[in-house]
This record gives sequence, C-alpha cells and structure tokens, in this order.
Amino acid sequence: MIGVLVSGEGTNLQALIDAGLPIAGVISSKPGVRALERAEAAGIETAVFHLDDYPTREDRDAAMADWLERRGADLVVCAGFMYLLRRAFLDRFAGRIVNTHAGRLPDFPGMHPVEDALAAGVKETAATVFFVDDGVDTGPVIASETVPVLEGDTAESLRRRVQAVEHRILPEVVRELCAR
Repeated sequence: MIGVLVSGEGTNLQALIDAGLPIAGVISSKPGVRALERAEAAGIETAVFHLDDYPTREDRDAAMADWLERRGADLVVCAGFMYLLRRAFLDRFAGRIVNTHAGRLPDFPGMHPVEDALAAGVKETAATVFFVDDGVDTGPVIASETVPVLEGDTAESLRRRVQAVEHRILPEVVRELCAR
C-alpha cells in the first residue's frame, strides 16, 4: 500500500490514482488544497498535518508516519510535498520513500529546476524519480527521462512537458516498487 504526501495541486497524485495504484491514504501539509479534493473524489482517506499544529517538525513528521503506518502504507510517494522530511519519518520508511523532480538530478536540485535549466542554457533537462534521503533532492535516482529544451521555451511551456513525463514515469516506478 502507498501513502502519498502532497502540498498543492496534486497532478502527480492524480497520475497515481489514474494508474490504479493501491493508495492507503493521502497526507497534505495544507488544508483546502486541490490534491485533497482529488483524493476524496477517488474515495481515498485524507488527513492534514499542518506544521503549526505541532511543537516541532519532528513531532509533525512522527505523527504523519504513525498515521500512514496505521493505514498499512509500506511505500511513501512525495507528490509535490514541499517540506524536507525529518528523521522521525525517514527512519520509519527508510529506503521506501520516493519523490519526483521536474529537473535533471543532480544538476538542478531545489525549488526551481525548470527556471534553473532555462537560466543555464542547457539543451535538455529531465523528469526524475528518486529515493528520498535527508538532503535536498540528493537521494539515489531510480529513473530519469530526458526532456528537450526547445528554442523559445518559457518556464511554463517547459514545465508542462516535464510534468507530462513525470506523470508517466512516476506511476511506472511506483508500480515496479510495489511489485518487489
């Protein structure tokens, strides 16, 4: 079973739902986001773990891990979750947390990989799925697919093409990991 962590729109979550993957529950860091609506529409249990509701990030992450474990999650997918996970979570799901990134790793880590690729003037970037560790986009890469940077690309046009690849490769990787 899969636990999914979200913070916003939920397009990667929707790709997992559309692929028919077994999702035990969806956690959001924020209330009222579109990702929660997507999960609820699919009949998936949801919960919000807002940082302000906990004394520390470690306490919040431990509570999230407890919630996912109670629902039988044994693989966690970060699908637009905008926080670094703390040891309280990482240790409980060691080697079983994956994330998707809209850039080639390790070349373009961080919050703005599409903009960074355009600023660097590269001819190609990638959509990347990787194992999460305690760094910023530093875990081992599981899968990466090249996306060309076209002449005249804007951040929006390149992001759309990268996300289309993410929406395809993330469910493929997750399905393979679930089969192990």
